[in-house]
Amino acid sequence: MKMIIGLGNPGKTYEHTRHNIGFEVIDELANRFNTTLSQMKFKGMYTIIHQPQGKILLVKPLTYMNLSGECIVPLMNYYDIKEEDIVVIYDDLDLVVGKIRLRQKGSAGGHNGIKSIIQHLGTQNFNRIRIGIDRPQTGMKIPDYVLSEFTKDEKPLINEVLNKSADACEQWLSLSFLDVMNRFNVNKE
Repeated sequence: MKMIIGLGNPGKTYEHTRHNIGFEVIDELANRFNTTLSQMKFKGMYTIIHQPQGKILLVKPLTYMNLSGECIVPLMNYYDIKEEDIVVIYDDLDLVVGKIRLRQKGSAGGHNGIKSIIQHLGTQNFNRIRIGIDRPQTGMKIPDYVLSEFTKDEKPLINEVLNKSADACEQWLSLSFLDVMNRFNVNKE
């Protein structure tokens, strides 16, 4: 079984904000697989999809971003899922809007949701898809920025990156994460 986790904050207030891009990728995947996240357990919403490659768990932690590990690790334990069989999708201030970067391990890079996952997992070795949201303009505080919506000009780039991220997840069902990384990390800017 593989687990695809999109990070975000629950509730209407946070819908379509920069910080919720991980939730939006999960929504795109659920749409592609013609399902909804209708199950609740361990402070998260999820669904199980049956595919020829095996079962896939699509997950949205409902703990708020900074406590994401409180949902993910209990689900992993309950379904006996190993670290190498998860991918976490989240926003990244250090990538420009429209860019994605796949990694198999690394630090939290200041991202509190990833800090929580590392703390609860006890390792930095897990697959991730980082989605660029860029940095705020001078004078805007980071918490305000990540909880803002994308601009009209950014929305076409975000739609494209949502599709790319979902494509990467789908390819991971049949390929190793390293192979998927090699396909999607071709543009190093």
